[in-house]
Amino acid sequence: MGEHSKDFFLGSEGRAGFIGQLLKDIKALEIILEKDIIESGISRIGAEQEFCLVEDNSRPSKLSPIILEEINDSHFTTELALYNLEINLDPIKLKANCFSEMENQLQQLLSKAQEVAKKRNTKIVLTGILPSICKRELELDYLTPMPRYFALNKMIKELRGTDFTLHLMGVDELDIQHNSVLFEACNTSFQTHLQLDPDDFVSSFNWAQAISAPVLGLCANSPLLLGRELWHETRIALFQQSIDTRMVSQSLKDQLPRVAFGNHWAQGSIAEIFKNNISRHKVILGKEIKADALEDLEQGKVPGLDALKLFNSTVYQWNRPCYGTSKGKAHVRIENRYLPAGPTQIDQIANFAFWVGLMKGRPAKYDELSKIMDAKEAKANFMKAARTGKETVLNWMGQDYTLKDLVLEELIPIARSGLEKMNVDQADIKRFLGIIESRARGRNGAQWTIANYRLLLKSMKRDDALLALTRAIYLKQQQNIPVHLWEDIKNPPALLKSSSLVSHIMTTQLYKVDENDLAQLATKIMSWKNIHHMPVEDKHGKFCGLLTWSQIEQFDKDVEDHATQLVADIMIKDVTTVRPWEPIEAAVKLMKEQEIGCLPVVREKELLGIITKKDLTDFGI
Repeated sequence: MGEHSKDFFLGSEGRAGFIGQLLKDIKALEIILEKDIIESGISRIGAEQEFCLVEDNSRPSKLSPIILEEINDSHFTTELALYNLEINLDPIKLKANCFSEMENQLQQLLSKAQEVAKKRNTKIVLTGILPSICKRELELDYLTPMPRYFALNKMIKELRGTDFTLHLMGVDELDIQHNSVLFEACNTSFQTHLQLDPDDFVSSFNWAQAISAPVLGLCANSPLLLGRELWHETRIALFQQSIDTRMVSQSLKDQLPRVAFGNHWAQGSIAEIFKNNISRHKVILGKEIKADALEDLEQGKVPGLDALKLFNSTVYQWNRPCYGTSKGKAHVRIENRYLPAGPTQIDQIANFAFWVGLMKGRPAKYDELSKIMDAKEAKANFMKAARTGKETVLNWMGQDYTLKDLVLEELIPIARSGLEKMNVDQADIKRFLGIIESRARGRNGAQWTIANYRLLLKSMKRDDALLALTRAIYLKQQQNIPVHLWEDIKNPPALLKSSSLVSHIMTTQLYKVDENDLAQLATKIMSWKNIHHMPVEDKHGKFCGLLTWSQIEQFDKDVEDHATQLVADIMIKDVTTVRPWEPIEAAVKLMKEQEIGCLPVVREKELLGIITKKDLTDFGI
């Protein structure tokens, strides 16, 4: 890892040099703003499409470097995990048929990627969180071998001082520790960019914050993670916790996470937003910056502000302020980072048009939001929308609205006005805002996913349901029909059983006992629940033994005083186990050779699940 990350880690002298350049960049930006050098009077839009690569069996692929090389197109680039890639769409002027034009380019590039991927028995899936990702795909061997990614992983772990901890509670609960930053790789988004005039940047930025909740709630499509039904847009909490550099402490602290919505309205200029971020967040990545921004200005050049851009890329605001240069001109823009990828290309472009229309249609009464809305209310709305999606009740300027009513009554008219103001073609306005209106009245991606996952679970084990769901999403995306028109899964697509692991078929909802429990308790539970195998854990929660029905029967025959006998007295202590990443075929062979009816699935003495003969029968073995 040291070799991979050395380019982004500097000694104390190098770090000081990078921070020095960072401060020069801020000073240069202030001069650029003061001298009115930044481009204004023109609006451009752009987008970044992240997508997942899956094998024929709907499990994540590791072929992104190979597929990227074979695509051979500068629009494509790597992402954190080996099962993700990103497309950078060309920025275009906000006018006429710009959204249809962007839709066409996105379709062409995705088709190009799909054509290459198909030769490698790989498919492309657009979704905020891939349902079929399991913990195995979060190990470091799935990290894309690029210096920046290794550096990010190393630095965040060092700052935290511990492994990554994820705790989420929705309908289900997920509480897990992990040793890498790859939880972040579960997230895939459709990041949208809008160029703004510098003198209106702060008002636009605050407005972007205010409208984030209803836009997010309407577009939510990521309710599942590792088979658990969590938030309607689980990406929001997942991203914050996976990139959290704060140490756990017994002291009460108010340190902001690197992934944040923000607690206050922005003031001043875009430079003040950057200053605030530098003040609050430690520099975690650095490299040698050769260009001097202040010298470039003196020579009449437009500086790139490379140090500022690198720092800004490690502060993950949901509405991120950005500085950029193009064709010798500087510009500023907002990057919307909270929109999920998918469910279809047309849904994404509709989301984009809705957001841009809202941004450009901002009524004058919202120019100074601090006078009519508390920033904490905007944040509270955002978190509620992430949790409950389209089913959220929001507080909008002092009044309560269902998300549906807010979108239909207040926001779509604003968006339509904004798009008309920018001379967007009426056909595009009608088409894309029509999708938004229909989704507000119908189902969004999160609601469809939840309903169909529950439906599949009635007849399938969890892993098979996740695979079937992923496969169904892929097939529906090929039709490019908006998600509000998706029908429920009636006939689950056929699943491929190749390359399946123990973790994919094991039972995880277990009845367990402690070794110091009364044996009689164990016998009663096994009888009540009609189970033939019960794992035993010690006082530290580690797997230490197994009870079987045959033992219980023998116990009932041989022991007269059941009242004093403990589980530890009768359990099997020398138990054959299997690891979660072992192939199913290996588990079957082991069970046949040893003539045993079950295999506990254990990792570092931690019980993860159990495989029984019934599981194998259900799997078709």
